[in-house]
Amino acid sequence: MPRYLYQAAYTADSWATQVKKNLNPVDRIRPLVEECGGRLDSLFYSFGDYDLVLILDMPDDEAAAAVSLAAAAGGSLRTAQTTKLLSAEEGMSAMRRAAEAGRVYTPPVSGTMPRQTAAPTS
Repeated sequence: MPRYLYQAAYTADSWATQVKKNLNPVDRIRPLVEECGGRLDSLFYSFGDYDLVLILDMPDDEAAAAVSLAAAAGGSLRTAQTTKLLSAEEGMSAMRRAAEAGRVYTPPVSGTMPRQTAAPTS
């Protein structure tokens, strides 16, 4: 099943409610993920631009988008980002494919492009 990194930052109001009521994010997020056909692998609070980091196993991109949209529609997030992850094996396979495909690709970098002749003007 594809994996996704989901990062979210809460609004100040959301933080105030969580601090006051001591709410467990796993209890809120796990049912959402499962309703979309996925599994919550792990959840962490974090420093930096995002307050919460999740690793999700989701059946497909549409299901991952549904989780993100439902969470955003709730109004408790200031921002969120979903990133599709590749396993190490998938990354290595992609590199092998890139090496093969690179043999037929000419990058648009100075000195590597074939010269083009100007079209005649009338």
